[in-house]
Amino acid sequence: MIRTSIGYIGGKGNEIVITVTVLSTAVSLVAVLSAAAGVWFVNSPRLGRMLVPFGAGLLGGMALFGVLPELGELRGWPGGVLWLAAAFLLLGLFHRYVHPLCPACSGTHDHSACAVTLHGFAAPLVIAAVLHSFMDGMAVGAAWEGGQGGLAWGVPLAVAVHKIPEGLAYGTILRAALKSRLSALAWSAVAQAPTVLGAVAEALASESWGESWLAYPLALAGGSFLFLAYHAIQADWKRRGLKPAFGPALTGVAGAALLQQGLKSFLH
Repeated sequence: MIRTSIGYIGGKGNEIVITVTVLSTAVSLVAVLSAAAGVWFVNSPRLGRMLVPFGAGLLGGMALFGVLPELGELRGWPGGVLWLAAAFLLLGLFHRYVHPLCPACSGTHDHSACAVTLHGFAAPLVIAAVLHSFMDGMAVGAAWEGGQGGLAWGVPLAVAVHKIPEGLAYGTILRAALKSRLSALAWSAVAQAPTVLGAVAEALASESWGESWLAYPLALAGGSFLFLAYHAIQADWKRRGLKPAFGPALTGVAGAALLQQGLKSFLH
């Protein structure tokens, strides 16, 4: 299932780079279109509240049913679980002591406050979003190179769904922080552009370093999926209660499992 470094030589490597570029561009486009909706149309936080736990569940399901089996193949099941847990812990420490990961798509973010002008908020949000988007791109690239069928297509789809509430939040916040809609949309696009760079960088790194490299971005991708899922669901649970948080989240987990198995069956 895992492609070896031999398969990357020559035209095959170019084909992979082109493919992950197209996939990550499509994911970025979803985010930019969602940001446009946030900038121009979305005035109610209701849609965001529904999509955040669903997207979180989908990401968590892809981590457990998509990324973890690939890590198990690369490092063995005990090693795969350990790598995934280590990435989750590392991101948790970064979130707590360095900078929040994707604060705009957190369940604690109050979208209703976006009507208030947020002076000085644009720059730190865009910087955080750039780093977050680069990691999303690495996840897309690693999934395409690391797996066939379910993982290769499932992770980009899961990231794209996650980008919807993220894009909505970025659009509304940046609109409140900047003078014009056009500026807010332009900076939303800047925030999402590193998704493509992350995917290409991961593809080129794998081409040079071979199969063993895949464990690192896959573990980081799976850990980030689990962390974002946990963080969003926990925050939504505290804010709105058990059922509103876990209902959409469990639907997302089930959807990820069905997507993973359905794509595998279809492509085999």
